[in-house]
Amino acid sequence: MNKLVSWLIQLLLLVLLQIRYPAAVRTETGAVREQDPAYKIYQRYRYAYDTYGYLFLSENTGEDSQGRRDGEQSFQEGKGSLEQEEVLQEGEEKKDGFQEESLWPKEGEEAAQITLAQLQDYDFLMKHFYSVHASTTAGRDLMKADMLLGTGMKLEQNPQVPQILIYHTHSQETYADYGSENPEATIVSCGEYLAELLRDRGWNVIHDTGTYDIQGGKLDRNRAYNYALDGITGILQENPEIQVILDLHRDGVKEGTRLISQVNGKETAKIMFFHGMSRTPEGEIAYLPNPYLKENLAFAFQMQFAAEGLYPGYTRKIYLKGLRYNLHLRGRSALIEVGAQTNTLQEAMNAMEPLADLLDRVLQGN
Repeated sequence: MNKLVSWLIQLLLLVLLQIRYPAAVRTETGAVREQDPAYKIYQRYRYAYDTYGYLFLSENTGEDSQGRRDGEQSFQEGKGSLEQEEVLQEGEEKKDGFQEESLWPKEGEEAAQITLAQLQDYDFLMKHFYSVHASTTAGRDLMKADMLLGTGMKLEQNPQVPQILIYHTHSQETYADYGSENPEATIVSCGEYLAELLRDRGWNVIHDTGTYDIQGGKLDRNRAYNYALDGITGILQENPEIQVILDLHRDGVKEGTRLISQVNGKETAKIMFFHGMSRTPEGEIAYLPNPYLKENLAFAFQMQFAAEGLYPGYTRKIYLKGLRYNLHLRGRSALIEVGAQTNTLQEAMNAMEPLADLLDRVLQGN
């Protein structure tokens, strides 16, 4: 009965919000302009989150569906504080088997030949390409090689308008050599270098350097995804031609862990594609819809698959977790972890070169 009441409340909210937020807005000159579709979704659900979030808390355990205690931000789309995130990564790294024997060759070895028949085997696909956190699920109905490889990601270049947005939910993430003598050793520097590389390849790129994890002069990662949503939906409203959204992060690992590969003779930080699935093991999270989930999965998988043949050892397994992480705004959205706090800035910057190549190949349809 309680579940039915919750669903009815959600339905009523959506009806009311449809009335509250029209599909078009007026510009300063009075002209009518259609809202960006993602912006309309943002408006409707953000109002519900802020106003009625308490209605969807579990009454039995004192926790909501994502395990947060009463009093915490119920609809936060983040990985928690830095301390929480790094502790979690320490536990997950061993459990997820990043050191397991891999299908893929080590640096300098000949690339493995993978057949479509192998990829169509669900168990093979999941074992060799993905790490799945306990907060989510990735079933056979969703993880299909035909969909992952067959979804078209090609984007015709138009240098006249922005088509790619790079931003950083956690702009304050730094590398091992960060300090007063090297204040540029942050993930934002990586984002700017990636933007330059993509521009050199003919793409029109916006690099948003907004500090979404600083509020009131203090580091606040607990609500950074909410603040970032404010920022990037505004950018999309002004630049609706954007079709690619990249959220660059720096991971947190044990201090003894070094995420290093050799790419074109350079010490290069490993990268990891990170997916928010908008679902728990029990099913989809209704109040965190992602209409582009399949496209997101295909976008990252196509880059991952290309990387394993072109740059063996450069990528870690694709990581799947339960929430949404603002990946619902465009079909070509990706959250990318670039190395960790134990990498140097130069290693992280080196990682941008193969990443730019992979992005360009997938977007060009190669």
